[in-house]
Parts: sequence; C-alpha cells; structure tokens
Amino acid sequence: MLISGVAFLALVSAGVTGYLLMGDGIAEGTTVQGVDIGGLSAQEAREKLERELGALGETPLTVVIGEGADEGADADSQEADVHELAPAEAGLSLDFEATVAQAADPSLLDRLLGRGGGEIELLVHQDEERGRAALTELAEDSDSTVREGAITFAEGEPEVTQPRAGVALDVEGSLGRLREGYPAATGDAAQPVPLPVTRAEPLTGPAEIERALEEFAEPAVSGPVLLTAGERTLTISPELIGDHLTLSADGSGALLPEFDGAALGSDERLDAAVAAVETEPVEATLRLEGGDVVAASPGSVGSTVSREAIGPAVEPLLFATGEAARTAPVATEEVEPTISPANYKDLGIVEEMSSFTVNFDAAPYRITNIGRAAELINGSVVAPGDEWSFNRTVGERTEENGFVEGIIILDDQYTTAQGGGVSAVATTMFNAMFFAGVKPVEYGAHSFYIERYPEGREATVAWGSLDLRFLNDSGNTIYILASSTDTSVTITFLGTKRYDEVRSETGPRTNVKEPGSREGAEGDECVPQPPLEGFDVEVTRIFVNGGAEAGRETYNTTYVPRDEVVCEG
Repeated sequence: MLISGVAFLALVSAGVTGYLLMGDGIAEGTTVQGVDIGGLSAQEAREKLERELGALGETPLTVVIGEGADEGADADSQEADVHELAPAEAGLSLDFEATVAQAADPSLLDRLLGRGGGEIELLVHQDEERGRAALTELAEDSDSTVREGAITFAEGEPEVTQPRAGVALDVEGSLGRLREGYPAATGDAAQPVPLPVTRAEPLTGPAEIERALEEFAEPAVSGPVLLTAGERTLTISPELIGDHLTLSADGSGALLPEFDGAALGSDERLDAAVAAVETEPVEATLRLEGGDVVAASPGSVGSTVSREAIGPAVEPLLFATGEAARTAPVATEEVEPTISPANYKDLGIVEEMSSFTVNFDAAPYRITNIGRAAELINGSVVAPGDEWSFNRTVGERTEENGFVEGIIILDDQYTTAQGGGVSAVATTMFNAMFFAGVKPVEYGAHSFYIERYPEGREATVAWGSLDLRFLNDSGNTIYILASSTDTSVTITFLGTKRYDEVRSETGPRTNVKEPGSREGAEGDECVPQPPLEGFDVEVTRIFVNGGAEAGRETYNTTYVPRDEVVCEG
C-alpha cells in the first residue's frame, strides 16, 4: 500500500506538472463547426476560427413571416412573406473569443484522466437593441392589418373585396428565433428561420357579403334614377350612382351602404344633363324712346335643378327596383334674368352713352353676314368690370353659325372666306366703344385703309387670332343695341355716361407710301383691287367733363399701300 500511494503521488505530480506546462492549450481532437483547433493556443484557435468561419457569420439570414411561421396560423389564409436579414444589422455576431475560452477550460481531473476534445458549440453574441430595431423595420414592411369585406362599383357593376386576416410580427418573440437560427445553414441544410406572428380575423363573412349584394348593391345599379323637373327628366345613370356608393363593414362586420349625395350632386358629369332640363331666363329687351331708355319686352324667369337637392332626391330611390319606384321629383330653383323692367334703371342703364353707324355698299354676302353679327350682338349686357369680346359673342363665322362666304383681307390683299364683311360690324363696335369712353383691351386695324371707315378709328377681327375686346370701366352696366339694314349697321351703348362728351381729333397722313401693281391669282379666286397709298395716322380721343378737358388718349395706326391687283378677263 505504501508503494502504491507513492506511485499515485508521483502520477499526480507528473499530471500537475504537465497541466502547468500546457498553459491555455486546446485539448487534442477539439472542433468547432468541423474546424479542428486541438493542440492550438487560445490565440491560434481564435485566429483559425475567424479565418475559416468568419464568412459563415456574414451570411444573410432568410426569415419567413406568414405561412409556417406561426404554428397556429391557417396556411390557407396566410401567405408566406420571405425576407433576408443581414446579421450585423440584426445585432448578431459570432463570438470566437468566448467559444475558444470554453474549449480551453477543461477541469483538472479531465486533464489528469486524459479526457477533452470533441465538438464545441459555436457561441453567438446578440445585441438585442439592434435586433429590435431591425425587426421593427421588418414589421413595418410586412405587417398587414385585418381587411374586412367591402363592395364598391366599377362602371355600374358591383365589385367585392374579400375579407383578409391581419398579421403582425411578434418582435420580442422573434429575437430568440434569430439567435437560434444564426449562423444560417448553407447548402441542402439551409432552411428559413420562422418568425412568430399574431393574427386578427375579419368579422365579415361570405354570408354577409351575399346579403349586402342582394339587398343593397345589385338594386342600387339595377337601372337609372329618374328625377323629374316639371315636364323634363334628369337621368342619373347606374355608373354615376356606383361611383358615389360603397358598402363598408361596421364594428360588427355588417356591410352597410355609404352614399355621398353631395359628391353626386356636384359631379361635373351631370352638367350636360342638368343643362338639358333647365329653362334659360329671357332677358328683358330695352330700347330708346324719345331719349329715354324703356323696356321693350318684359322677359321671364328661368329654372334650373338645384345641385344640392340631387343627392337627397336620389337617396330614397337607391335600393328600389323598377322604373316607377326609381322616379321622383327634384327641387328646382328660379333663375332671374340679368335685365328686367324692374331693375334696369337700378343697374345704371338710363341713357344713351354713344351710337355709331357705318354705311356700306349692298351685297348679298354683306347683308347676310353683317345682319347675323348684329343679331348676335344685340342685347349684350356688360356688367361693371367685365370684358366684352366680339369673337366670344358672335362666335366662329361658319355656315352652321349663319355666315356665308364673302370678301376679306388676307396677306394685304382681297380674298374670299366665310364671314366676309363682318369688319363693318367690328368698326361700328370700335367707334361706339370709342365714343362711350370705355377702355379698349384688344383691337387691330385693317392692314390697308378702306375708304368707307374713319382713318385710324376702325377695326377688324379674325377667328382665333384677332379679337375686339373692351373693358366696362364706366361704373355701371352697359346694354348694347345692334341693328342693320341692307346698307348700314348701327351700334348703340346704353348706360350711364362717364364723360359729358368724348371727341376725336385726326392728324394728317404721314410717311405716305405709293402702291404697286401686280397680277392676281388665276381663275375665279382673283378679286380685283384698286390702288391706294399707305400712310401713318394719329387719332386722339379727348374726354370732356363740365366743358373742360378731363384727359386724352392717342391711337397710332400704320396702313400699308394697297397694291393694284388686275384679274385677267
């Protein structure tokens, strides 16, 4: 026994000596993720692991939210939502130092008995704060709120939105899943890391959707709604109804109709239909009688459908079926004429402000076109501060608008076109405006002088390029009379004079240029043209109040020479 004890002490002494001599060396046969670090010092082992496993730690983690992610999830109603997470952004890293420390720390007895080595777990460090931030951002991209069923309409047909469960990522529960799934497996062993979710089920079911279709949606667009306004009918189409009707779920999941009657009433697509059922007011007509302005005809009120009343009129008929059940009256509003026997004097239409007449040689096209333009201008009402426009009032000079082809000036020579001759009306209007003392806004003289018009005090118009416009700065409403005969056109402004008198002074012709001579176009399109000199002229408009001059304006006009054009034959 003494000999055996001495031998054991010798063995222990030798083991302690060997242990002390080994220091922090790793036991033989020690591996981490298949990497052999046996017999290496701690530093050597750490460096080897970093070298051979470092890339593994940087491999992105594939995570799945949705189908299969939550053990309690319904795979039929929850779609898989797959994402990739960079380990560093998720706060994950491989802790090689701690891994080596556990491999280099066997017990004294294990050393003495020769035990040690084997596979050592690869330790992971997780920064939970960074992990929560990454998962929160992921949740913002992947979370879906619960969607209740709904019914909308497209082109007058119901469209059903099916209900869908809501899914939200469990951020706290996902932290441990990330740590357990890191580092990501590669090759055939690679599997997405399932992240837990919470779910919310919709309240609306298939039976409720079917009920809402039968009771509300299908009747609402079963036909037009007909609103009667006197003897006329305003038709509201199923398409318009559907565009302002939805069926949405309430707190219990029931689908209830939501009709925006105000939006329907103001929908611009109803403009033409509303215009078709309204009656325009008839303006009273005025005339001069012994220097006084009197009413020649009384006029009458018009009516229009109240846009605010359309929605309330439609709503009770929405879910009825059959034409009779979908027909009801709608409120109308009276539309007063601008001018009436009761108000024209209050508007300041009390006297003649100006009147001007232009004479012309009778010709069929002139009689037609000048008469039509005067007809369209007669009765124009221009409120204070408003502009009057020749082109807007008369419209395009087309056959459909009552005009025929006649002689016009184009490129400094006579030619033919629709509306020839209306420049006589434009010149008459310019002079009536001139002597009424109102402000010209747009005007243009003919390119060469026409002898029947006042020099420098005439105007022409061209559709789309040149208008005749004036601003009513008189402070009162202006009423315009326009009439024509076979040889003259007269325009008179009624209102309240701003000046006692408006005078015109015409200066001498200057910069006179002689005309040339040329042959005209061949055939019937040639219009002969007598020669006339070109010149500059200055016209001054003088305003007079109380016998004294109150202001003046100068109008400068340049006329090009009117070349002689000779037509063969």
